[in-house]
Amino acid sequence: MCTLDDLPAEIAALLTPFKGKSIKNIKGLIRCIRRLEGLGAGVTIYPDAEEYINHNLFQQQMAKTVAEIRKDPRNHPLRKSLLNTELLPYQLAGVAFAAGVGRAILADDMGLGKTIQGIGVAELLSRHGSVSKVLVICPASLKSQWRLEINRFSIRSCQLVLGSAKDRPAQYDSDSFFTICNYEQVLRDFLSIERVKWDLIILDEGQRIKNWEAKTSRIIKALQSPFALVLSGTPLENRIDELFSVVEFIDDRRLGPAFRFFNRHKVVDEKGKLLGYKNLDKLRAKLKPVLLRRTRKKVARDLPPRTTRILRIAPTEEQLDLQKGHRQIIQTIIQKKYLTEMDLLRLQKALLMCRMCANSTFLVDKQAPGYSSKLEELHQLLEQLAAEQDRKIVLFSEWTTMLNLIEPLLEKQQLNYVRLDGSVPQKKRQGLIHQFQNDSTCKLFITTNAGATGLNLQAANTVINVDLPWNPALLEQRISRVHRMGQKRPIQVFLLVTKDTLEENLLTTLSAKHELSLAVLDPESDTAQVDMAVGMEELQRRLEILLGEKPPAAEDESMKHRVEKEARALARKEKIAAAGGQMVGAAFAFIGEMLSGDDEPGEIAQLAGAFKSKLGDCMEKGPDGSLKMTISIPNEAFLENMAQSLARMVRAGQR
Repeated sequence: MCTLDDLPAEIAALLTPFKGKSIKNIKGLIRCIRRLEGLGAGVTIYPDAEEYINHNLFQQQMAKTVAEIRKDPRNHPLRKSLLNTELLPYQLAGVAFAAGVGRAILADDMGLGKTIQGIGVAELLSRHGSVSKVLVICPASLKSQWRLEINRFSIRSCQLVLGSAKDRPAQYDSDSFFTICNYEQVLRDFLSIERVKWDLIILDEGQRIKNWEAKTSRIIKALQSPFALVLSGTPLENRIDELFSVVEFIDDRRLGPAFRFFNRHKVVDEKGKLLGYKNLDKLRAKLKPVLLRRTRKKVARDLPPRTTRILRIAPTEEQLDLQKGHRQIIQTIIQKKYLTEMDLLRLQKALLMCRMCANSTFLVDKQAPGYSSKLEELHQLLEQLAAEQDRKIVLFSEWTTMLNLIEPLLEKQQLNYVRLDGSVPQKKRQGLIHQFQNDSTCKLFITTNAGATGLNLQAANTVINVDLPWNPALLEQRISRVHRMGQKRPIQVFLLVTKDTLEENLLTTLSAKHELSLAVLDPESDTAQVDMAVGMEELQRRLEILLGEKPPAAEDESMKHRVEKEARALARKEKIAAAGGQMVGAAFAFIGEMLSGDDEPGEIAQLAGAFKSKLGDCMEKGPDGSLKMTISIPNEAFLENMAQSLARMVRAGQR
């Protein structure tokens, strides 16, 4: 093996400054290589080293442009000239960040324009580098949307990968600037894709590679390109493992080996059960150079106001009864010390049944007509909203059966609507969207979660979530179909939640997941640890803040019944007291008649005045002018004697 001592002194002197050190001065390295070749020394640069050198040289060239843009994106000329539309300041800043880094993650909230930023990144890299071949990998439902956006905002050519297996290889190797395929095609066409030299690969909905051990993730990460961009509003959905997988596509060395990463950031008990996450401040520091996340709050001045209202609906007795059995199954399973695969299957099924019960008993037992207080509430809500002239509504439910139950309500109210679910062919979806967007009489767009991603439904100003999904990211995706960049009107969001059901408890699950997502991704967060076992009240509070409105406290039914009972008792006492007063007055009038005779009027008036004065001290005047007497009696025997005496006097008068 050759060492520096074996080399000529002049060559050894050139190489000594680089020995055992990471190379940061790329220009100095290039000068060294040129001098070595001038001295007749053979220099071999391996492909990975060449890629590293080229990448760093480009970053140095881009640094000045990026610094100028990010210093004042609002007034930079590229806002109007980079694409065929005027970019918003934060969008241009996002383009500059990703282009400057070269391999980056844009993790903006849904609706903030990640697609246009991805197109802008490709354009900026093309103007300042040798980028001429871009591969866009996205969900199949978004391919047409990408082509529309590229044609609208860019002058670059675009190839949509379609057709049979024998037709697709030539489509990848075309002269088009953009080539768009879906994740499933990458699995089938990997060899054809791998043969093409891609300058930039863009992953849209990058959380599709969240499972770092899955085949799709491994295949995607095997693709090579000097530049890469991941677009994802939810790079972390439920677990920190998913974030690791997404980052690994951008830079497989940034977070280190998986075992070390999980050991550094996971908190587990002695049995390996996940309790929470730690050292999130250090994780954010690691991610900061490659991950940019902007929330709606950070760009609020560019977004219309959004209000969220939670409608808590009391269930029918039938819904509660049907749910009760499934809740007992859940309770029994979770109390077991060890869970088998069959236990998990039973648990999943019981949870599903409870969630469906919250919508309608028909979803569970298929017994017509079905019981659903939620449908009744929805009927009233739609009736009120449809009466407003400018209302356009997008309605989401997780189940097609629920949409089947909702459709008769719409027909009864004679509401014009369109429906999208998984059974609608891809080629027909754009027609439905066009009808909803452009037909003023089409009031409603009802859809399952098939419409939660990739659709632009800005014609709407109202979102109704008939049920809650398991995942907070999916709830946000639903709302973001309407509340996205370019929306000019205030947005109103309704969440229909059935009280006293698993659906209401689901709020705490949503809150816990959202807290983890914010803690890891928000660079301004000072959270270093997340406790997954926080109290119910705290989780409930966090969710209400997340949704933008704290709903009124739930009614305490036991207190309500007690107060109503006390009110009835008080009213009865007052009624008896009034009748008693009349009875006592009549009794004393009777006594007065019996005892009337030749008494001296002056003496009687004097005694009566004295009695009235003393009795007045026991009286209180009410707001209506009535008098109430308050006296104390020594015991119940005295009360008994009074009652007996009054009874005898009344009896004597009757005789």
